[in-house]
Amino acid sequence: MRIWGKVLGFLFGFMLSRNVFGALLGMWLGHMFDRGRGFDFDGTSGGKEDDVARQAAFFYTTFSVMGHVAKAKGQVTNHEIAFASAYMDKLNLSSELRQQAQDAFREGKTATFPLKERLRQFKRICGNRHDLRLMFLEIQIQVAFSDGELDIKEREVLHTTAKFLGYSARQLDNLLEMIIASAAFNQGGQGYQQFNGDNATTSAGQLDNAYKILGVGKDTSQAEVKKAYRKLMSQHHPDKLIAKGLPPAMMDAAKEKTQDIQAAYDLIAKQYK
Repeated sequence: MRIWGKVLGFLFGFMLSRNVFGALLGMWLGHMFDRGRGFDFDGTSGGKEDDVARQAAFFYTTFSVMGHVAKAKGQVTNHEIAFASAYMDKLNLSSELRQQAQDAFREGKTATFPLKERLRQFKRICGNRHDLRLMFLEIQIQVAFSDGELDIKEREVLHTTAKFLGYSARQLDNLLEMIIASAAFNQGGQGYQQFNGDNATTSAGQLDNAYKILGVGKDTSQAEVKKAYRKLMSQHHPDKLIAKGLPPAMMDAAKEKTQDIQAAYDLIAKQYK
């Protein structure tokens, strides 16, 4: 078994970057060398070691960019700190993983944090796994909107993040609308945990939010609504995301997203009866 490429890659990656992300990336490149392969970044390789490297990159990049987004306005607010802490709680991280998440968050807050380079590396490791990049971007939007507002500096960071991950400004705006609607949907008592079939009280505002969560309009046909619903469920399916490189610790977050999509669809489906 060849290991020297991984060992040297890890050491050189850490020496050059002075952070865990660079070390992990170096180890992954070393692994590619050990296997005698070219540096193919299209994400088609499916080795177990590749999956581990991808999961580590997703985890560390998520929290480092989260810190950068939180710092965008100049000072991290209590809302953003609370969101990051609550997100770590929700993931039920071990003490070791929580420490890694906190270290990444602190690195993201530094003035010299290389956002574009981190995103470029992350996209390469993700390859053609569009669903992973989508969930990553959605998490960053939630951080920016954690205080109920979206500052111009936060919006700039989100647009940079979206651009480097392959999303247009229009796609980002659509995602923003969907996530803001999702937050309002849950606050209004129609989220998955509160939804109770025919006994749920449907308000016009909640129905509007449900349509926005699915990314469709009120005049959309039942067939198109179902199509949008199935696409979103497929994109956010926890098992599929895990298989594509989502860290297992983040599975509950993916489940929560699918629950919101399901609740929104159930509410809309009632209108066609």
